Amino acid sequence: MASRYRVVVAKPGLDGHDRGAKVVARALRDAGFEVIYTGLHQSAAAVAATALQEDVDAVGLSILSGAHNVLFPAVRTALDEAGLQDVLLFGGGIIPERDAEALRGTSASEIFGPGTSTEAIATWLREALDARGPRKD
Repeated sequence: MASRYRVVVAKPGLDGHDRGAKVVARALRDAGFEVIYTGLHQSAAAVAATALQEDVDAVGLSILSGAHNVLFPAVRTALDEAGLQDVLLFGGGIIPERDAEALRGTSASEIFGPGTSTEAIATWLREALDARGPRKD
């Protein structure tokens, strides 16, 4: 890893199941990332504000509520409006593959399904951020 990357892990919307988000946050921390976990019930604007304030390289969303087709685009829009177009947006949860493919093409850089190892997530994130190069501030 070229530098120590900063990542926000967020639980947008009304979904109250955060065990997966906490597991991923801890795994990313253990893999050398600086991680900011926002907690439950975050709005898209709040996630973007945290990303801006914390000067992060990536935002990871955990969505189990079925609202992924609304929440990923809302967070991507909020990030873009905050001038954070170069911040990678990724996530996971219970997301049908058809929806995951559509989100990968529009709002998210990657979507991870149930059963994805935390090592695979950390490896993908490190490689994606290394390939992106330094952020344009």
